[in-house]
Amino acid sequence: MPDQPTVSVLVPVAVAGTYTYAVPDGMRVTPGDIVAVPLGTRDVVGVVWDDPPDAEIGHNRLRPIVERFDAPPIAADLRRFVDWIADYTLTTRGMVLRMVLRAPGALEPETPIPAVRLGGPPPARMTPARERVLATLDNGMAWSKSGLAAAASVSPGVVSGLIEAGTLERVSMPPPPVANPPDPDFAEPALTTEQAAGAEHLRQAVAADAFSVTLLDGVTGSGKTEVYFEAVAETLRRGRQALVLIPEIALTPGFLERFTARFGTRPAEWHSDLTPKMRERVWRGVASGAVRAVIGARSALYLPYKELGLIVVDEEHDLAYKQEDRVFYNARDMAVVRGHLAGFPVVLSSATPSIESRVNADAGRYARIVLSDRYAAAELPEIAAIDMRRDPPPRGRFLSPPLVAAVEETLAGNQQALLFLNRRGYAPLTLCRSCGHRFQCPNCSTWLVEHRFRGVLLCHHCGYSEPRPDHCPNCGDTDSLVAIGPGVERLAEEVAERFPEARTIVMSSDIMGGVQRLRLELESIEKGDVDIVIGTQLVAKGHNFPLLTLVGVVDGDLGLAFGDMRAAERTFQLLSQVTGRAGRAGGASRALVQTYAPDHPVIRAIVSGDREAFYASEIAARRAAALPPFGRLAAIVISGPDRHGTLGYATAFRRAAPRDESIQVLGPAEAPLAVIRGRHRFRILVQAPRNTDIQAFLRDWLAAAPTARGSLRVQVDIDPQSFL
Repeated sequence: MPDQPTVSVLVPVAVAGTYTYAVPDGMRVTPGDIVAVPLGTRDVVGVVWDDPPDAEIGHNRLRPIVERFDAPPIAADLRRFVDWIADYTLTTRGMVLRMVLRAPGALEPETPIPAVRLGGPPPARMTPARERVLATLDNGMAWSKSGLAAAASVSPGVVSGLIEAGTLERVSMPPPPVANPPDPDFAEPALTTEQAAGAEHLRQAVAADAFSVTLLDGVTGSGKTEVYFEAVAETLRRGRQALVLIPEIALTPGFLERFTARFGTRPAEWHSDLTPKMRERVWRGVASGAVRAVIGARSALYLPYKELGLIVVDEEHDLAYKQEDRVFYNARDMAVVRGHLAGFPVVLSSATPSIESRVNADAGRYARIVLSDRYAAAELPEIAAIDMRRDPPPRGRFLSPPLVAAVEETLAGNQQALLFLNRRGYAPLTLCRSCGHRFQCPNCSTWLVEHRFRGVLLCHHCGYSEPRPDHCPNCGDTDSLVAIGPGVERLAEEVAERFPEARTIVMSSDIMGGVQRLRLELESIEKGDVDIVIGTQLVAKGHNFPLLTLVGVVDGDLGLAFGDMRAAERTFQLLSQVTGRAGRAGGASRALVQTYAPDHPVIRAIVSGDREAFYASEIAARRAAALPPFGRLAAIVISGPDRHGTLGYATAFRRAAPRDESIQVLGPAEAPLAVIRGRHRFRILVQAPRNTDIQAFLRDWLAAAPTARGSLRVQVDIDPQSFL
């Protein structure tokens, strides 16, 4: 009997290689097929991979594939993408594949919907209710039982009676589509000359059917979305699928409205707020090609598109595109890689591009489209700094007299004001005045943040919470607890006291209610049902509030306190985005930035509007220090439950580093957030010249380093964004 054929199968577990399996008689599989295979004592889903099978394993020791799923295969370019990410991030291929196979229920055919339709003579006894049901079915269409009852305004029992009488017959209906195909010619927009030129460039990039990257660099309110929608339209016309990545679910509602207005239907959505059933339906629709356009968070990059032809990364500078769990990657960079591997264009859109993207555009690696004017002749807001050293707020307050006066003037004109403070909760620290006790998380080296709306003290890193205390647990004093510093909830308290007649809303990512509540709140702001919006970075980007004419930044210095290389860049981006919320519908608008450092280069750039000077200065500083994008960085975080043991292992790990005069290794040093979730953390930073194969250096190091035993953990982050 001839030997059974064998194949390599990659399974979504933390292993680097593939396993070899026998192909049973009568089964035919090729690379990309999704299969079920035995692994240990259970069956798992895997993908037939391109690796050659292990010929040294005897056939009598091989276990056979259990099942080949009747599902579209994982395409060759997506398999190469999985291999590339694993190689670049030093992650096992199985963990990358896990992000692709996020909806295992999608591998089974979707269950048809039970339905009824006319199938027999009228009933012997006719009633008004039965007449309404028959009239509803008069067009010959099939209905679900509940849908028919609702449409005919009868109880489900009336429908059941007609089935028993033989008037209606039971049938099955295919499930409704996840999203209808968008119409690229549904409502072509009226573009400005600048927008039209940008749109034509993107249409040509799509028509070229080749890899390219275009940076769409436009001021806030310049209509970047309308421009890249033309690239989406051209992609759809050419029979390809389009993906638009957005950094946060909070941006979804406004985007969906604009997409529907342009293309006549909503796109499919992919984000963490979807139900498991909907995730399965979207995954299946993307793989089959039934879904033509997707809007999604970073994980949408790993969906198995049948014929992907375009990726747009909106707000490409946003830190939310960086994943720092299991597989460490930046979705902006990986979008470029996926476009390169599959040969289609990628568009990066932002009003404040990342330094990396701007340098690539300046060097000619990316094309660059500049939109310098706001759409429909709207003017950018007039921006001014409030020097808090000269105009401080009253004791115990956080709004300076000039900002209070500006809010009063705005309200008097029946317009909206936004007060921005990028700090959730009521106060970042609760302190006892009698004994000095500070409420700290028992699992992390951070203070507990008071959330007065919910009546708890909360850790923003591990989720630990405890009821808001009424006395000091250290000294027992009942009148000594004070909140130190403001959060948005405390700011709302001050606003309620100063402007008691104003309708106020607080928008923060930790307010309960999820996406549905967020959509309702955004809608109420757009309708003018709110006078003062108080928000964190949730409101800083992507939203269009027509009546908003004043933005007040309560603490413009907040982001500058972080001691990492991107602190100035991130602060500039955030302040530019939030001040850009004002005046988007036209008319005079202004933004006021409260600061104790009005001469800081970031504050000066924001107030003057001279973004080019800021970019030039920041790029020159990066180049001089050989920091990204002019150098390479990698972070290694070593963590464990015991500080002494973790430091000892980190020190031994550092000694195993290969010798390379061109590469600098710093650390180990205790991380700024020294303890998270009960684990002590030490950081090592690797800095290398731009052309260095830093992955090869790290592979050699990891191979030579002592094995991390017990609960010690080593995490490698190529191109780190956070240094905490």
